[in-house]
Amino acid sequence: MAALSERKIEIVRQIVESAPDRVVGGLEAALSETSEDSALAGVRRLVDAEARDRRLRNGVLQPIAPMCVGDGKDPARLTFPARALAAVWRGLKETAPEAVSDAAVAMIDYRPGESPNEPFDHLVRLAANALRNRASRDFEIAADVCEAARPGGAELFALCLDLSPVVRRALPKLPEWIAHFGKDTTAAAKLAYKDAVAIADDAGPRFFDMLSAQLAHPWMVLRIISAVMTKPTERYLADSEMSGFGQRVMQEIEDTLKAVSKLDPLAGPEAGRVAAKQVELITFLVSEIETCVELSKEHGWGHEITKHRKSLAAVVESHLRSADKFARAALPTQPPKLRRIRRQMPKLNLMPDPVAVKRAITLLTFSHEVRASANYGGFAAARGKLLEGLGEMLDNYVEELLDLLRTGDAEDEGVGYAFMEVAAEISHLVRDERAAELVRRRTAAVRQQSEPYEYRGDEPGDPVRSSRFDGFDEFDAP
Repeated sequence: MAALSERKIEIVRQIVESAPDRVVGGLEAALSETSEDSALAGVRRLVDAEARDRRLRNGVLQPIAPMCVGDGKDPARLTFPARALAAVWRGLKETAPEAVSDAAVAMIDYRPGESPNEPFDHLVRLAANALRNRASRDFEIAADVCEAARPGGAELFALCLDLSPVVRRALPKLPEWIAHFGKDTTAAAKLAYKDAVAIADDAGPRFFDMLSAQLAHPWMVLRIISAVMTKPTERYLADSEMSGFGQRVMQEIEDTLKAVSKLDPLAGPEAGRVAAKQVELITFLVSEIETCVELSKEHGWGHEITKHRKSLAAVVESHLRSADKFARAALPTQPPKLRRIRRQMPKLNLMPDPVAVKRAITLLTFSHEVRASANYGGFAAARGKLLEGLGEMLDNYVEELLDLLRTGDAEDEGVGYAFMEVAAEISHLVRDERAAELVRRRTAAVRQQSEPYEYRGDEPGDPVRSSRFDGFDEFDAP
């Protein structure tokens, strides 16, 4: 197969260079087994080279790389355009090729916390100066896109580059800082903060912004701030230059609570899982700010946290009530034909309503997934009541429906078996997979017993007889 032309390769190069890191990584994995005689061999070499270059770039500029996302216009936290990072790196390769080569060699055996950082710190210092001076076309582009993203963006980017050596030294310690509170971790965090503000008096918030960008959960930076400020009171933190970090957590709680309240039962089970994760996030955020800051229940953030706790419990309990209603609607019943029978009987004149079933499965998925958050969130009792009531309903429904199918009294057996499958799905979410499997096994056993089999006798020519009893015939007569 003919290889791609140079013109097409150049088009691919432009596309790959402008693609996000995850896309380049995906292409590298997808093309990893492409042979040299393939038409895509040239593309594979191009992608491999770009992936290697990005790993070096992200290693050298590691303290600031996670802050360079999208268009850099996030109003909630300090970010920069992804194009700025790419332009700064191109500028470094053009203006300081030898320093880039030295960094590439150092990166081969680099061990965070053990290996020297100077080859990388030297490059970020060069980048900060070049950005301020717009030393080349690429640095000019980086400065322009940063200014377009936010006023003073270019200088903010340079100031973060100034802090990069301090942040790089802190990165190996981050897991310990967010996992353990103690004298040693507190002293190390305070020392790193002192080094940051020694570079610039107002560097503190930028330092914590850079650390938060390195964390899987950016709000966990509040733990480091608490350690540095020795668990400040709400008023002290709110009046300091670090107030924005507490306000972000409070805003995230409020926004996430609104998202949970908007759960659409028709959105499907995945939406239920997402909403449950959001409930869990709210409990984490509430716990975080209560742990890291001295709050007062009478006013300020403490008062807001109390309100948010009540709102969360109210929203979740509303979804749980809807889950109960929709689960019962998905397994409809009707009064029995015999007056002496008081319990409701399965209604089998129509196939299960897909809308009712979807609503039930969505909200029961939500109920199932919030189990870990129930105690802390204040809705464990409501959830327990829901599961107990639905469990009793399921037991009665399954027994009655199996009896109707076993005796042949079901209005429509096909409808009955369809409702048994719905009951199994609901059992999984109300109880567990074993309960659902038990419902399915019992259903299969009844189905097997009710299916007719044919007896063909012991000898050829013997009459054929069905397992179903159809009255006496000549075969049965004495």
